[in-house]
Amino acid sequence: MIQVNQTQISEQAILAEMQYHPAESQRDAMLKAAESLVIAELLRQRASQLGLEVAANQSSTSEHDYLEQLIEREVSIPAATRQECEHYYQQNPQRFTSSPLMEVRHILLAAPPDDDQERVHAKALAEELLLQLQQGQSFAELASKFSACPSSQTGGSLGQISRGQTVPEFERQLFAAEAGLLPDPIESRYGFHVVYIQQKIAGQQLPFAAVQQKIADYLNEKVRRKAIAQYIHTLVVQATIEGYDFNLSESPLMQ
Repeated sequence: MIQVNQTQISEQAILAEMQYHPAESQRDAMLKAAESLVIAELLRQRASQLGLEVAANQSSTSEHDYLEQLIEREVSIPAATRQECEHYYQQNPQRFTSSPLMEVRHILLAAPPDDDQERVHAKALAEELLLQLQQGQSFAELASKFSACPSSQTGGSLGQISRGQTVPEFERQLFAAEAGLLPDPIESRYGFHVVYIQQKIAGQQLPFAAVQQKIADYLNEKVRRKAIAQYIHTLVVQATIEGYDFNLSESPLMQ
């Protein structure tokens, strides 16, 4: 049983709360549930002290209601200035570029993700086709004959691709590559892809004006999270908590 400033949190309440905190072990789920209920109780008590309307329960589901009211009352959260936004923009130029454009052809050797035998066969065939292409075989002819993608009808052409248009596991390797025939097949959930990049057009730096609001929103949310963590930290330090060891340095709710 846990006690927070003379208010008890029962084992039954913790067990009921565990369903909202999936974890690798039952113990971890129980610790997360207990932590959440302790914080919810601290917020409820503080809201009650300030005369805010509170519910008389130990559920963490009302935590955010109390938190929003308390933050409004007791926490000062400064907004990001234009100078701070410009500094972040200058320090992180790679985050503010348009997507590269890739003109791509591929040959898809299809294989279900759960069929190991088919995956092995598809990879072996992809590697064989790579050898043939390196020896001068026509990409369009091989695509027409072997590819399981509708693009086989157009020589394997996928046209121009930008980020977000393909599955992540394919995209990661594709956009990291340079123009030309990729030396190894790319594996995806669909099978193995033999890929030829016909052209790669690098992304362009976006102007500050186009991303200023996005940067401001990001910095404001970062400051808000830090302010909330500090506020909860203060409540925890000032409270008398028995039956729970609040490890502030490891608590995800304190990040």
